[in-house]
Amino acid sequence: MTKHLICRADASTEIGTGHLMRCVTLAGAWRASGGEVHFVTACDSPALLELIGQAGSVTTVREACPDPEDVRITSDRVKDCPGCAVVIDGYVFDADYQRTIREAGCTLLVVDDVVHADHYYADFVLNQNLHARANKYACEPHTRFLLGPAYALLRREFLAWKSWRRQIPNRARRLLVTLGGSDPANETLKVLRALAVTHIPDLEPVIVVGAGNPHLDRLRSEAALLLPRGHIVHDAHNMAEWMAWADTAVSAGGTTCWELAFMGLPNLILVLSDNQRDIARSLDETGVSRSLGDAHHVKEKRIAEGLVALVTDHDARAAMSARGRAMVDGAGAERVVEILQNPAA
Repeated sequence: MTKHLICRADASTEIGTGHLMRCVTLAGAWRASGGEVHFVTACDSPALLELIGQAGSVTTVREACPDPEDVRITSDRVKDCPGCAVVIDGYVFDADYQRTIREAGCTLLVVDDVVHADHYYADFVLNQNLHARANKYACEPHTRFLLGPAYALLRREFLAWKSWRRQIPNRARRLLVTLGGSDPANETLKVLRALAVTHIPDLEPVIVVGAGNPHLDRLRSEAALLLPRGHIVHDAHNMAEWMAWADTAVSAGGTTCWELAFMGLPNLILVLSDNQRDIARSLDETGVSRSLGDAHHVKEKRIAEGLVALVTDHDARAAMSARGRAMVDGAGAERVVEILQNPAA
């Protein structure tokens, strides 16, 4: 059984924090099993570097792939840990990168939800989305697939809520807004403005602003003007508690959707990037969430109407909550760790 896990992922305002946070989740499960974790990253956010530093040792690269320094440093790190497991999460890591890392001597897992590479040299490909299909990937004969929400990588803080059961009020009052770690287009501001015109009695909005969001000051000033009952939370480290507190949510269409499903929290989805479209569509089709479509095209009025409809529909929220809980059991990270530590099983 291998002891060492190397995680290669980045985060920035442009690409968000999802890739890195999935690796942090996997790192937590790996360390809980008694293993050691090493990160290689081009992330330069002090807050995120501190976070991953708590999960393992950190090696930084100045520029990400295709800069040749990236694959050289990462493969050298692999050679320092013979027989290690490596997880790569990000759309810049192409077929050549994967082949070089695997040939350095490791069990390679690639986390991928958009089939971005023209070929996959990984031992395992993880796609936690409902629409994931193995036949979309060109891969090696030995490649195995970990597909669907059974492999959703939930942060360890959520596991304490596994036995908790949500109470569904007749009318939702507490609203959580969370649009990812960066939100470069500031779609959060659009949601704030929509909330200001919804006229939902006694609505208590909490707006979580990610560590990589460059619009914090503006959001605080706008919230003070538009939402006297609103509350801005910056870089929250207790998202499970906030999700348990809330009656409903407005979220982006990324990894947060699996956390919301696990917590049984009914939500509206705003699609912030191309890789979120299929996630939002599939969750809408299965009745776990309601998708409002691409955030860039959604008007404030549409958000307000969607909120009013969800807040006032007890039966719909109860059904969404039950479907989400049935879909995600929270054990995805532990399943992946078990597979990586025993790849021949």
